[in-house]
Amino acid sequence: MAKVSQAKPWTILIALVLALFVGSIIDKETQFLGMSPYATFDLLGQLFINALTLIVVPLVAASIVTGVARIASEEQFGRVGLKTFGYFFLTNLAAILIGFFICNLLGPGKGFTMDWAQSVSTETAPLAQKGIFSELILEIIPSNILAAFAKGNMLGLIFFSLLFGYAITQVGRKHMSTHLQMWKGIFEAMIYIVHGIMRLLPIGVFCLAVKIFSDAGLETLRPLGNFIWVALIGLGVFAFGFIPLLLKVKAKLSFKKYFRAISPALVTAFSTGSSSATLPISLECMEERVGLSNRICSLVLPLGTSLNLAGTALYNTMAVLFIGQVFGVDFSVANQLLLVFVTLLVSFGVASVPGGGLVAVLTIMRIMGMPMEGLGLLLALDRILDMFRTTTSVFSYTTVAILVGKSEGEDRLLSKKNYIV
Repeated sequence: MAKVSQAKPWTILIALVLALFVGSIIDKETQFLGMSPYATFDLLGQLFINALTLIVVPLVAASIVTGVARIASEEQFGRVGLKTFGYFFLTNLAAILIGFFICNLLGPGKGFTMDWAQSVSTETAPLAQKGIFSELILEIIPSNILAAFAKGNMLGLIFFSLLFGYAITQVGRKHMSTHLQMWKGIFEAMIYIVHGIMRLLPIGVFCLAVKIFSDAGLETLRPLGNFIWVALIGLGVFAFGFIPLLLKVKAKLSFKKYFRAISPALVTAFSTGSSSATLPISLECMEERVGLSNRICSLVLPLGTSLNLAGTALYNTMAVLFIGQVFGVDFSVANQLLLVFVTLLVSFGVASVPGGGLVAVLTIMRIMGMPMEGLGLLLALDRILDMFRTTTSVFSYTTVAILVGKSEGEDRLLSKKNYIV
C-alpha cells in the first residue's frame, strides 16, 4: 500500500490558533461578500465529520472480520491463544476502568455549560438515555443486517463481523482464502482513505474549531486544557502504575529493565502514532532484548496491534465522558455501565493506524447517542494525544507477551545487562 504522509502536530496547533483568532472576530450574523463565514465553516466542518463517519462501517467490519479470522485459523492458537486473549481482556478492561474513574473524578468538562452546548445536547442526548438493556439486546442481534448497517447500528455491525469472521474459517481453505483476501483488500483501501482524510485534519480542525470558538469564545480553551492533562494522567497511571504492578505480581520482573529493553519500540510508537508501524521494532525488541521466543512473539504481538490497544481504549472512555460533561449529558448508572461495555467491545476492533482512534470514538458516540459536534473538541488534540496513547498500547501488548511467555515456562526473560542501541 502506498505511503501517505500524515498531518504534523505543529500544523494542527497552527490551525487551532488561527481558528481561535477567526472565531473571535466572527459570529452567526457576520457577512462577507454576501456570504456567512460562520455557516461556511460549519458546513465544511460537518463535511469533515461526514468523511470520517463515511468509512466507519467498512473499516470496523473489515478490521474485525480479518482479525477474528486470523485468530480462528491460527494453528498454534490453543492454550497460548486463550491465555493471550485473557490478558488482552484484562488489560483493556483495566485501561477502560482507569480512564472511567479518573475522568469522573477529575471532571475535565464539568462546569462548561454554554448555551450552544445545551441546545445541542437537548436534541441528541435522549438517544443515550433510552431504556438500555432491552434496546441493547435488540441492537446487538438485529433482524436485518443490511438495514442495521444503513442505520449505523454499530453493535449489530460488531456482532455480525465477529460471527462472520469466525464463520469464514469453517468453509474450507480455498473459500476462506478468497474471503480473507477480499476483506484484507477492503481494510487496506479504507486505511488509505483514512490516511487521505488525516491529511485534511488541519483544515477540519480549523473549520470545526472556528464554529466552537465563535459560539463559546476563549472559555472553550479551559475544558480542552483540562482534558489534555487529565488524559495524560490516565495514560500515565496505566503505563507507570498498572503495568509495573502487573509485571511484578504476575511475572516477578523489574519494570525498569523492561522499560529499557523495549525503549526503541516506545520511541517508534511515539513518533509514528501507529502500532502497526511499530510492530517490526516491537518484535525485534521482544526477541533480541527481552529474550522472548519467536513462538510467543509471532502470535501475541501481531494480535496485540489489533486487539490490545489499551491506550486507545482508555482514551476513548475519557473522550466520550469528556464530551458528555461538556454537552451536559446526564449519564445514568445504566448508561455508564453501557459505556464500559461498548468501549470494551469496540476496543477489539480498532485499526492500529493514525486516525484509527477517531473512528473508534465516533463508533462509541453513535452507539451512546452522543452529539457528533463534540468531535470538534477532540480533533485539535487527537494527533498529539495519539502519540501518547499509542505508546501506552505498546506497553500493554508487549507486557502481555511477557506474561504469556512466563506462563509457558520461559524463565530467562530480561536477563541481558547491556543493550546495543
